[in-house]
Amino acid sequence: MTDDKDPLPGSVRRHRERREHWQREGERPMGRNLALIGALGWLVIVPTLAGLFAGRWLDERAGGGIFWTAALLVAGVALGGWLAWNRIEQER
Repeated sequence: MTDDKDPLPGSVRRHRERREHWQREGERPMGRNLALIGALGWLVIVPTLAGLFAGRWLDERAGGGIFWTAALLVAGVALGGWLAWNRIEQER
C-alpha cells in the first residue's frame, strides 16, 4: 500500500529522468552555467538594491531612522531569493 504523501516515488522518478536526460544530452556547456550564475546574481542584487534605495528615500521623507530601509532591504533580499529559486527550478 502506497501513501500519496510519500515524496520518495516522485523523487526517484525525477532522479531517473535527470539521469536519462544527462545520458542523452551530456553536460551543459560551461558558458551556460556561467550565464546562469550571472543571472542569479542579478536576480538577487537588483531587488535588494531597489529595496535599499527606496527605503533610504522613504526614511529621509519620514524624518530619519532606518525603519523603511531595514524593512525594504529584507523584502528585497526575500524577493531576490524567491526569484533566484524560481530560476533554478526552471533549469531543472
